[in-house]
Amino acid sequence: MSFTTILGIMVGLGLFIGSIFISTDNYLVFLSLSSALMVVGGTLAATFIAYEARYVLLALRLIFKIFRAPQMGRGQLTGEVGRVVKWGYLLQKKGINALEQEAERVGKDEPFLGWAMEVVITGYDGEETAEMLHNAIDNAFSRNLVPVAILKSMAAAAPAFGMIGTLVGLVIMLDKMADDPTSLGAGLAIALITTLYGIVAARFFFLPAASKIQQREEIMRFRNYLIAEGLIMLADRKGPRAIQDRMNSFLDPAIHFNIDKSSK
Repeated sequence: MSFTTILGIMVGLGLFIGSIFISTDNYLVFLSLSSALMVVGGTLAATFIAYEARYVLLALRLIFKIFRAPQMGRGQLTGEVGRVVKWGYLLQKKGINALEQEAERVGKDEPFLGWAMEVVITGYDGEETAEMLHNAIDNAFSRNLVPVAILKSMAAAAPAFGMIGTLVGLVIMLDKMADDPTSLGAGLAIALITTLYGIVAARFFFLPAASKIQQREEIMRFRNYLIAEGLIMLADRKGPRAIQDRMNSFLDPAIHFNIDKSSK
Protein backbone atom coordinates (compact mmCIF):
# COMPACT_ATOMS: atom_id res chain seq x y z
CA MET A 1 0.00 0.00 0.00
CA SER A 2 1.39 3.40 -0.96
CA PHE A 3 2.21 6.11 1.56
CA THR A 4 -0.46 8.37 0.06
CA THR A 5 -3.12 5.70 0.56
CA ILE A 6 -2.09 5.09 4.17
CA LEU A 7 -2.04 8.83 4.84
CA GLY A 8 -5.50 9.26 3.30
CA ILE A 9 -6.92 6.46 5.43
CA MET A 10 -5.34 7.84 8.60
CA VAL A 11 -6.60 11.38 7.96
CA GLY A 12 -10.11 10.15 7.11
CA LEU A 13 -10.35 7.90 10.17
CA GLY A 14 -8.89 10.64 12.33
CA LEU A 15 -11.58 13.08 11.26
CA PHE A 16 -14.33 10.48 11.69
CA ILE A 17 -13.24 9.33 15.15
CA GLY A 18 -12.35 12.87 16.16
CA SER A 19 -15.91 14.02 15.51
CA ILE A 20 -17.12 11.41 18.03
CA PHE A 21 -14.64 12.56 20.66
CA ILE A 22 -15.78 16.14 20.15
CA SER A 23 -19.44 15.18 20.54
CA THR A 24 -19.30 13.22 23.80
CA ASP A 25 -17.11 12.17 26.70
CA ASN A 26 -18.89 8.83 27.15
CA TYR A 27 -17.04 6.84 24.50
CA LEU A 28 -17.91 3.43 25.92
CA VAL A 29 -21.52 3.90 24.88
CA PHE A 30 -20.43 3.06 21.33
CA LEU A 31 -19.13 -0.37 22.34
CA SER A 32 -21.56 -3.27 22.31
CA LEU A 33 -20.47 -6.86 21.72
CA SER A 34 -24.02 -8.12 21.29
CA SER A 35 -24.69 -5.52 18.58
CA ALA A 36 -21.52 -6.48 16.70
CA LEU A 37 -22.40 -10.17 16.89
CA MET A 38 -25.91 -9.46 15.63
CA VAL A 39 -24.64 -7.59 12.55
CA VAL A 40 -21.73 -9.90 11.72
CA GLY A 41 -23.63 -13.10 12.40
CA GLY A 42 -26.71 -12.11 10.44
CA THR A 43 -24.69 -10.83 7.48
CA LEU A 44 -22.56 -13.98 7.30
CA ALA A 45 -25.58 -16.28 7.63
CA ALA A 46 -27.48 -14.52 4.83
CA THR A 47 -24.40 -14.50 2.58
CA PHE A 48 -23.65 -18.21 3.04
CA ILE A 49 -27.29 -18.95 2.20
CA ALA A 50 -27.14 -16.85 -0.96
CA TYR A 51 -23.72 -17.93 -2.32
CA GLU A 52 -21.51 -21.00 -2.48
CA ALA A 53 -19.25 -21.22 0.58
CA ARG A 54 -15.98 -21.22 -1.36
CA TYR A 55 -16.85 -17.94 -3.06
CA VAL A 56 -17.85 -16.34 0.24
CA LEU A 57 -14.56 -17.40 1.84
CA LEU A 58 -12.67 -16.07 -1.17
CA ALA A 59 -14.45 -12.71 -0.89
CA LEU A 60 -13.62 -12.47 2.83
CA ARG A 61 -9.95 -13.24 2.15
CA LEU A 62 -9.80 -10.59 -0.55
CA ILE A 63 -10.86 -7.91 1.97
CA PHE A 64 -7.46 -8.25 3.62
CA LYS A 65 -5.60 -8.40 0.31
CA ILE A 66 -6.77 -4.95 -0.75
CA PHE A 67 -4.15 -3.48 1.58
CA ARG A 68 -1.36 -4.94 -0.56
CA ALA A 69 0.28 -2.93 -3.29
CA PRO A 70 -1.53 -3.13 -6.67
CA GLN A 71 -0.21 -5.72 -9.10
CA MET A 72 -0.15 -3.43 -12.11
CA GLY A 73 1.06 0.17 -12.26
CA ARG A 74 1.22 2.64 -15.16
CA GLY A 75 4.92 2.07 -15.72
CA GLN A 76 4.45 -1.67 -15.95
CA LEU A 77 2.11 -1.21 -18.92
CA THR A 78 5.02 0.30 -20.82
CA GLY A 79 7.03 -2.79 -19.93
CA GLU A 80 4.30 -5.03 -21.32
CA VAL A 81 4.52 -3.25 -24.67
CA GLY A 82 8.29 -3.71 -24.64
CA ARG A 83 7.93 -7.39 -23.84
CA VAL A 84 5.63 -8.10 -26.80
CA VAL A 85 7.85 -5.99 -29.08
CA LYS A 86 10.79 -8.16 -27.99
CA TRP A 87 8.80 -11.27 -28.94
CA GLY A 88 8.22 -9.67 -32.34
CA TYR A 89 11.97 -9.40 -32.84
CA LEU A 90 12.46 -12.98 -31.66
CA LEU A 91 9.90 -14.22 -34.16
CA GLN A 92 11.54 -12.26 -36.98
CA LYS A 93 15.12 -13.31 -36.23
CA LYS A 94 14.90 -16.81 -34.73
CA GLY A 95 11.52 -18.12 -35.77
CA ILE A 96 8.71 -19.87 -33.93
CA ASN A 97 11.00 -22.12 -31.86
CA ALA A 98 12.38 -19.13 -29.94
CA LEU A 99 8.83 -18.02 -29.17
CA GLU A 100 7.98 -21.50 -27.89
CA GLN A 101 10.84 -21.34 -25.40
CA GLU A 102 9.68 -17.90 -24.27
CA ALA A 103 6.10 -19.16 -23.84
CA GLU A 104 7.28 -22.03 -21.67
CA ARG A 105 9.27 -19.67 -19.46
CA VAL A 106 6.51 -17.07 -19.13
CA GLY A 107 3.77 -19.66 -18.54
CA LYS A 108 5.30 -20.77 -15.23
CA ASP A 109 4.51 -17.42 -13.61
CA GLU A 110 1.65 -16.19 -15.79
CA PRO A 111 -0.57 -19.06 -17.00
CA PHE A 112 -2.85 -16.83 -19.07
CA LEU A 113 0.04 -15.25 -20.92
CA GLY A 114 1.71 -18.61 -21.52
CA TRP A 115 -1.52 -20.00 -22.94
CA ALA A 116 -2.07 -16.89 -25.09
CA MET A 117 1.39 -17.31 -26.60
CA GLU A 118 0.65 -20.97 -27.30
CA VAL A 119 -2.40 -19.86 -29.28
CA VAL A 120 -0.17 -17.68 -31.43
CA ILE A 121 2.43 -20.43 -31.83
CA THR A 122 -0.23 -22.93 -32.93
CA GLY A 123 -0.71 -20.91 -36.08
CA TYR A 124 -4.13 -19.31 -35.77
CA ASP A 125 -4.58 -16.11 -37.73
CA GLY A 126 -5.21 -12.75 -36.12
CA GLU A 127 -9.01 -12.95 -36.23
CA GLU A 128 -9.13 -16.42 -34.63
CA THR A 129 -6.53 -15.42 -32.05
CA ALA A 130 -8.50 -12.28 -31.17
CA GLU A 131 -11.71 -14.26 -30.66
CA MET A 132 -10.06 -16.77 -28.31
CA LEU A 133 -8.06 -14.25 -26.30
CA HIS A 134 -10.94 -11.83 -25.86
CA ASN A 135 -13.19 -14.73 -24.86
CA ALA A 136 -10.70 -15.83 -22.20
CA ILE A 137 -10.20 -12.29 -20.88
CA ASP A 138 -13.92 -11.52 -20.60
CA ASN A 139 -14.74 -14.82 -18.92
CA ALA A 140 -11.87 -14.47 -16.44
CA PHE A 141 -13.04 -10.96 -15.62
CA SER A 142 -16.60 -12.20 -14.99
CA ARG A 143 -15.33 -14.96 -12.68
CA ASN A 144 -13.11 -12.57 -10.77
CA LEU A 145 -16.04 -10.20 -10.16
CA VAL A 146 -18.01 -12.83 -8.22
CA PRO A 147 -16.36 -11.75 -4.91
CA VAL A 148 -17.29 -8.15 -5.74
CA ALA A 149 -20.96 -9.14 -6.05
CA ILE A 150 -20.74 -11.01 -2.74
CA LEU A 151 -19.20 -8.05 -0.91
CA LYS A 152 -21.85 -5.72 -2.33
CA SER A 153 -24.51 -8.15 -1.13
CA MET A 154 -22.92 -8.12 2.34
CA ALA A 155 -22.90 -4.32 2.25
CA ALA A 156 -26.64 -4.38 1.58
CA ALA A 157 -27.29 -6.99 4.29
CA ALA A 158 -25.29 -5.40 7.12
CA PRO A 159 -27.50 -2.29 7.60
CA ALA A 160 -30.59 -4.48 7.37
CA PHE A 161 -29.36 -6.71 10.19
CA GLY A 162 -28.38 -3.57 12.06
CA MET A 163 -31.99 -2.47 11.89
CA ILE A 164 -33.17 -5.95 12.91
CA GLY A 165 -30.82 -5.75 15.88
CA THR A 166 -32.27 -2.39 16.81
CA LEU A 167 -35.79 -3.80 16.70
CA VAL A 168 -34.72 -6.74 18.85
CA GLY A 169 -33.15 -4.30 21.30
CA LEU A 170 -36.33 -2.23 21.42
CA VAL A 171 -38.46 -5.28 22.11
CA ILE A 172 -36.19 -6.28 25.00
CA MET A 173 -36.10 -2.70 26.30
CA LEU A 174 -39.88 -2.29 26.22
CA ASP A 175 -40.31 -5.64 27.94
CA LYS A 176 -38.18 -4.41 30.84
CA MET A 177 -39.52 -0.87 30.90
CA ALA A 178 -42.31 -1.70 33.38
CA ASP A 179 -39.72 -2.83 35.94
CA ASP A 180 -37.39 0.18 35.48
CA PRO A 181 -38.73 3.11 33.41
CA THR A 182 -35.53 5.11 34.04
CA SER A 183 -33.53 2.68 31.90
CA LEU A 184 -35.41 3.73 28.74
CA GLY A 185 -32.75 6.19 27.52
CA ALA A 186 -29.79 3.89 28.03
CA GLY A 187 -31.63 0.96 26.51
CA LEU A 188 -32.58 2.98 23.44
CA ALA A 189 -28.97 4.07 22.94
CA ILE A 190 -27.76 0.45 23.02
CA ALA A 191 -30.51 -0.61 20.62
CA LEU A 192 -29.52 2.06 18.09
CA ILE A 193 -25.85 1.00 18.21
CA THR A 194 -26.71 -2.07 16.14
CA THR A 195 -27.93 0.09 13.27
CA LEU A 196 -24.76 2.15 13.54
CA TYR A 197 -22.60 -0.99 13.36
CA GLY A 198 -24.46 -2.21 10.29
CA ILE A 199 -23.96 1.05 8.40
CA VAL A 200 -20.29 1.31 9.42
CA ALA A 201 -19.63 -2.29 8.32
CA ALA A 202 -21.21 -1.59 4.94
CA ARG A 203 -19.59 1.77 4.27
CA PHE A 204 -16.18 1.24 5.84
CA PHE A 205 -15.48 -2.38 4.92
CA PHE A 206 -17.70 -4.18 2.43
CA LEU A 207 -18.36 -1.47 -0.17
CA PRO A 208 -14.81 -0.02 -0.20
CA ALA A 209 -13.36 -3.53 -0.50
CA ALA A 210 -15.72 -4.35 -3.38
CA SER A 211 -14.79 -1.13 -5.19
CA LYS A 212 -11.04 -1.72 -4.74
CA ILE A 213 -11.23 -5.32 -5.98
CA GLN A 214 -13.31 -4.30 -9.00
CA GLN A 215 -10.90 -1.48 -9.83
CA ARG A 216 -7.90 -3.83 -9.74
CA GLU A 217 -9.68 -6.42 -11.85
CA GLU A 218 -10.53 -3.76 -14.43
CA ILE A 219 -6.87 -2.72 -14.54
CA MET A 220 -5.80 -6.34 -15.05
CA ARG A 221 -8.41 -6.77 -17.78
CA PHE A 222 -7.06 -3.68 -19.53
CA ARG A 223 -3.52 -5.06 -19.25
CA ASN A 224 -4.64 -8.39 -20.69
CA TYR A 225 -6.41 -6.67 -23.59
CA LEU A 226 -3.26 -4.63 -24.22
CA ILE A 227 -1.13 -7.77 -24.42
CA ALA A 228 -3.78 -9.51 -26.51
CA GLU A 229 -3.57 -6.74 -29.12
CA GLY A 230 0.16 -7.32 -29.43
CA LEU A 231 -0.23 -11.09 -29.67
CA ILE A 232 -2.93 -10.73 -32.31
CA MET A 233 -0.48 -8.75 -34.41
CA LEU A 234 2.17 -11.40 -33.77
CA ALA A 235 -0.30 -13.99 -35.09
CA ASP A 236 -0.59 -11.92 -38.27
CA ARG A 237 3.24 -11.71 -38.37
CA LYS A 238 3.34 -7.93 -38.07
CA GLY A 239 6.67 -6.24 -37.42
CA PRO A 240 7.87 -4.94 -34.02
CA ARG A 241 7.28 -1.28 -34.87
CA ALA A 242 3.70 -1.97 -35.98
CA ILE A 243 3.14 -3.88 -32.73
CA GLN A 244 4.56 -0.95 -30.75
CA ASP A 245 2.32 1.60 -32.46
CA ARG A 246 -0.80 -0.52 -32.05
CA MET A 247 -0.20 -1.19 -28.35
CA ASN A 248 0.83 2.42 -27.65
CA SER A 249 -2.54 3.56 -29.02
CA PHE A 250 -4.10 2.12 -25.84
CA LEU A 251 -1.81 4.06 -23.49
CA ASP A 252 -1.38 7.60 -22.24
CA PRO A 253 1.30 9.28 -24.40
CA ALA A 254 3.35 9.87 -21.26
CA ILE A 255 3.97 6.13 -20.89
CA HIS A 256 4.39 5.13 -24.56
CA PHE A 257 7.08 2.57 -25.31
CA ASN A 258 9.77 3.74 -27.74
CA ILE A 259 11.74 1.16 -29.71
CA ASP A 260 14.42 3.65 -30.70
CA LYS A 261 15.15 4.70 -27.10
CA SER A 262 15.02 1.16 -25.74
CA SER A 263 17.55 -0.09 -28.27
CA LYS A 264 20.15 2.47 -27.29
